[in-house]
Amino acid sequence: FDVSRMLWRAWGGQHPTGIDRACLAYIAHYHASALAVVQRGGFTHVMGKEASAELFDLLLSHPEKFRGKLIALLARSLVKLEKPLHEMAHPLYLNVSHSGLDKQGHARWVRRSGVRAVYFVHDLIPITHPQFARKGIPERHAERMRLILREAQGIIVNSVDSLDTLSSFARKEGLTLPPSLVAPLGVATLMPRTDLTAPIKEPYFVVLGTIEGRKNHLLLLRVWRRLIARLGDSAPRLVIIGQRGWCADDVLQQLDKEPALRGPVIELGPCDDDTLSAYLAHARALLFPTFAEGQGLPLTEALGVGVPAIASNLSVFRETAGDIPDYLDPEDDAGWEQAVMEYALPDSARRAAQIERMDSFAPPTWEAHFTLVDRWLTQQGLLSP
Repeated sequence: FDVSRMLWRAWGGQHPTGIDRACLAYIAHYHASALAVVQRGGFTHVMGKEASAELFDLLLSHPEKFRGKLIALLARSLVKLEKPLHEMAHPLYLNVSHSGLDKQGHARWVRRSGVRAVYFVHDLIPITHPQFARKGIPERHAERMRLILREAQGIIVNSVDSLDTLSSFARKEGLTLPPSLVAPLGVATLMPRTDLTAPIKEPYFVVLGTIEGRKNHLLLLRVWRRLIARLGDSAPRLVIIGQRGWCADDVLQQLDKEPALRGPVIELGPCDDDTLSAYLAHARALLFPTFAEGQGLPLTEALGVGVPAIASNLSVFRETAGDIPDYLDPEDDAGWEQAVMEYALPDSARRAAQIERMDSFAPPTWEAHFTLVDRWLTQQGLLSP
């Protein structure tokens, strides 16, 4: 199991994203039977059983003095010069993070080592929506997808929408799509803190996710600027939860320099699950005006704890959440403003109707995910029964 992304993100003290949470879930599930794979600068190292178990525990617990413990562990593993792959016949290699797939040495290692590679594809958004990606990322991501299509003996995706997009890319590239499985990611088990007093006395809404251009925070700031101009202190609050990202200079400048937004708009930054749970529990709704998603975990996380959602009208959202949320065009400012005003009312009929629709919603679970994955890997002859 490739842990490269988790090592370098944990080293930098970065908060986990959706991909990181998927990696951690895979580590927890395959902890007892997997060996850790580490890539760095074209070098690939497979750790022995004992060292792998220690590293998995380190990543799952993220203890104090993480860096020192990691350095010592990697040093011991490299000194031993273990070659555990030599003892295995065609081992299964899992990469759930896209790590290293744009490096020329990765394909050579896959072929030379004899591993049977299975990759998880989270999305092709840098390719389909390059305007929301940092410079060079669309080209790098296209190279990752080409490598996957050429080298994979199996591909796992998080939605039918992602699989359709990957299939379209494969056709354009003249490449064959390997055997593939749709297995939605499980959502974080957030316990709604209804036992706590609401963290904000005024009606408020939550937007959850990295502040990046694709997430369309700009629309929400436009909406809130009009609400503030019309309602003043009576305007509902907008709580922004998530780290600052890329292609969002306009949003960050407004958050930093517009006095009118301070107070009605609250930027929490990244926060732990307890804080997130407390804010979600009392929100009038999750707002999700994104332009593109691979699965859209915040949507299913919110619905899973009984919080309504107002979301962009994306096919992947209808795939994962059906007709439960209120869907709007991500460029319809007036529609979003009207929805916020209606949901902010204490006796909102529109909000009550969605809560009633939520009775039928069952969020995807990690247990169901790994039941699908293990069965499919076994059927493909990639995993022993």
